[in-house]
Amino acid sequence: MIRAFDAFSLPLLRWFDAEDAHRLAISGLKLLPPLRPRPDDPKLAVRAFGLNFPNPVGMAAGFDKSGEVPDALLRLGFGFVEVGSVTPRPQSGNPRPRLFRLERDEAVINRMGFNNDGADLVLRRLAARARLPGIVGVNVGANRDSADRTADYVKLIETFAPVASYFTVNVSSPNTPGLRDLQHAAALDDLLAKVIDAREQVRTKAGDSPVLLKIAPDLSLAELDDVVQVARSRRVDGMIVANTTLARPATLREQTRAKEQGGLSGRPLFRLSTRMVAETYVRVEGAFPLIGVGGIDSGGAALTKIRAGASLVQLYSSLVYKGLGLVDDIKRDLASTLLRTGRDSLSEIVGADAASITAEDWPV
Repeated sequence: MIRAFDAFSLPLLRWFDAEDAHRLAISGLKLLPPLRPRPDDPKLAVRAFGLNFPNPVGMAAGFDKSGEVPDALLRLGFGFVEVGSVTPRPQSGNPRPRLFRLERDEAVINRMGFNNDGADLVLRRLAARARLPGIVGVNVGANRDSADRTADYVKLIETFAPVASYFTVNVSSPNTPGLRDLQHAAALDDLLAKVIDAREQVRTKAGDSPVLLKIAPDLSLAELDDVVQVARSRRVDGMIVANTTLARPATLREQTRAKEQGGLSGRPLFRLSTRMVAETYVRVEGAFPLIGVGGIDSGGAALTKIRAGASLVQLYSSLVYKGLGLVDDIKRDLASTLLRTGRDSLSEIVGADAASITAEDWPV
């Protein structure tokens, strides 16, 4: 069914503006019948952040911004889904056009600006599916015009703790002015201290809520040192590496479209984001797991990200070009690799290449 859906939808969606195509994809997922997903190979199961993932392939934040179709995505074979970024109040985001395909590069540039339906409506949607199985994380962000952005994150932790499998603190989007400043050591320490405290305050009523930190791939190694030190000292449960990049590699073919402002994702981000996964992995020293994001468009790319240090991976932009069948392709390739190499789980190869990757020339 997924292959048929891709064969029909991918050519059709190319006729539409990128954001209109995205809206159509969400609408299409709402119409999918509630079929049970094919069981995953048990060897693909991952234990991370105190959660049991049936497979390591997740839908990244940014696709289902307002929690409209998490269960449809889970039925399509994702091991977990991350909704958001959600802000306390509804937010329209930046003016359109704000989403651009770089077709020849299999890349996307976006400057969406945290457009979402707001915490109240997203909470109602997630509460309605709270008894259903599946891991659904909530990516939280601050309103653009907030007078106290830290208070926004705290409020969202308190609001969503009863329904979120985990939280992602997003301080790395390039499309909200000043947001990335929260990655600076002092500001990040204050933010994470208050977020973790809020999580502890609601734990007795809402249960455990792992807190992950999502970082930009554009950090210098000195800045990464600071970020990891703060994350470890505040005892976050994990990190997501990495968000979109403001860099524009010289290898991009769509040079005119590449001049659009916003974050670049997709295939051109793969080498940089993988290097940042490896750099983060060696600094974390096993204190918590990582999720690797950026340019994963095949089983081989997912395997490279895992060997760089990621326990789990997330996709989004590659689905624009490869379709939803990519999820099964990646899982099949990972399972085949384990079978061929005689390993029982992916955990045996997490970080196997991290040291060698960090010794390579910096990707440009």
